[in-house]
Amino acid sequence: MKKINTGPLGSFYNPIIDSGMTREQALLVGLQKDCPFEIIDMQCLIAVRYFGLDRLIHQGQLVIDKRLEGDIEKIFQFALSIEYQIDSVIPISHPLFKWDDEVSMSMGLYGNSSAFNFRTIAHSTRLSNHAKGQAIDINPKINPYIKGDFVQPAGAIYDPNAVGSLTTHHPLVIKFKELGWTWGGDWIDRKDYQHFQKIFE
Repeated sequence: MKKINTGPLGSFYNPIIDSGMTREQALLVGLQKDCPFEIIDMQCLIAVRYFGLDRLIHQGQLVIDKRLEGDIEKIFQFALSIEYQIDSVIPISHPLFKWDDEVSMSMGLYGNSSAFNFRTIAHSTRLSNHAKGQAIDINPKINPYIKGDFVQPAGAIYDPNAVGSLTTHHPLVIKFKELGWTWGGDWIDRKDYQHFQKIFE
């Protein structure tokens, strides 16, 4: 049988695999018992390719509301086409993080990008839109959440001129908005530069 040439490791057809979890591993292992079945049932696990910090192509995974799957595919295809560098995309349930948002956001140089996480908003008792799989955080360590003196992840600094920082005129922010997403960098009472959401009632 003729061997199919998939290309060198780190190319589009032979990406570096950063996450290869099953849906059960990515969604159910360690999930809080009070997460409603209606939310769980709406989540899907999708593979995404992205341009890594090493300038090679990686493949990770996102758990997200299945109604947003098409949008996410378009967004990651676009991010790859403009060579927007992403540190990693690994479900927050992974043993590296064990559902700990702070650990996920603090990993590596840019932080881990993720979507579904059944949790509350920082400094709040209200469920985050991540708890419904209707939000995604991109490169959180260089695009932090800022409200007054509170910064998450801890110690992160937002520099709009730094490579990978998301700004009003960044092509990726514009792409999200074209698809009907809201960006946390536009919020008045706080800034959440990593955060994009598209809400279904």
